[in-house]
Amino acid sequence: MATDVKELMAKVGKIRILTNKLIDDQLSGDYHSTFKGQGVEFDEVRPYIAGDDVRAIDWNVTARTGIPYIKRYAEERELTILFMVDVSGSQTYGSTNRSKAELAAEVTALLALTAIRNQDKIGLILFSDEIVKFLPPRKGRDSVMRLVREVLAAGDSSHGATDISGALKFLNGVQKRRSVVFLVSDFLGGGGYEKLLKAASRHHDVVCVAVEDPAEVVLPDVGLVELEDPESGELMLVDTSSKKVRELFSQRARAEREELRRLFVKNAIDAIYVSTDKPYIDEVRSLFKRRAVKR
Repeated sequence: MATDVKELMAKVGKIRILTNKLIDDQLSGDYHSTFKGQGVEFDEVRPYIAGDDVRAIDWNVTARTGIPYIKRYAEERELTILFMVDVSGSQTYGSTNRSKAELAAEVTALLALTAIRNQDKIGLILFSDEIVKFLPPRKGRDSVMRLVREVLAAGDSSHGATDISGALKFLNGVQKRRSVVFLVSDFLGGGGYEKLLKAASRHHDVVCVAVEDPAEVVLPDVGLVELEDPESGELMLVDTSSKKVRELFSQRARAEREELRRLFVKNAIDAIYVSTDKPYIDEVRSLFKRRAVKR
C-alpha cells in the first residue's frame, strides 16, 4: 500500500491511465445503454399520428392550434452513482502483486470515470465497522481521482471488521434520491445484512462487486504458518502441509462464496466477481451487456 503522498499519487496516476485506456478500448458506448435514468422529462410536442397514445395529447396546444398534438418525453440521462467501498482490515490482503484494496480502487476508478464521461454525479462511502468517509455526489473528473485517492489512502491502515449492515443504514439515511449503488467488498464476515441489502435494492439500483484473492480459496502447502485475521487480529497456527486441512479450507471458502452468489440471485441483485490475480474488464463488460439486454 502507499506509504507516503508521492507513492500514493503515483498509484493514482497509474490507475487513471490504465482505466482511461480500458474505457477507450473496450467500454466506449456500453455504459450509456446500461443504466436507466432517474425518470423522464418533457422534450417537445409534435402533431398527433394515428396510433399514438391519446393519453399523451397536449390539450392546451391542441386547443390553441386546432390540430391535435402530443407530448414527447425523453429519459433523464443524468444519474447519481454512489460507490460504497469496504476498507476493513481484510481488504489489505493480497497474495499477488496487488491487494484487494488496490483492486477495489481500480474497479471504482473504471466505473467512476465511465460515469463522469456520461455527465453523471459520483459519490463515495468508505466503511469498515464504522463510516470512514462520505463524499456527497458531485460532477467533475477531479471527483474521480479524489475517490481513488481516498480508497487507496484508507488501505494504509487497518480499519477493523466489516459492517455492511451499518453501511447500508447510513446509505438509507444520506441518499434519499434513487441512485446506482456499487457495493464493493470482499463480503467476508459481518453477515446478517440480507434484509437491509434487499431493502436498498428496492429503492436503489444496487450492483455488488465481490473482491477476491486466490489464496483465500486455495491454501498453499508451505508447512506450519501463523495466520492472522486482519479484522480481529486473532492468530492461528495452521499446518498447511496437511492435505485434509487444505481441502477443508477450500471447501469452506467455496461454500461461503456459493452462499454469497445465492444471496445475490435470490434478491435479484446484479453482481460481478473480480480477483487480484485476473483482469477485471471482462467482468465489467459482461455486466454492461447483461443489463443492456434486460432493458
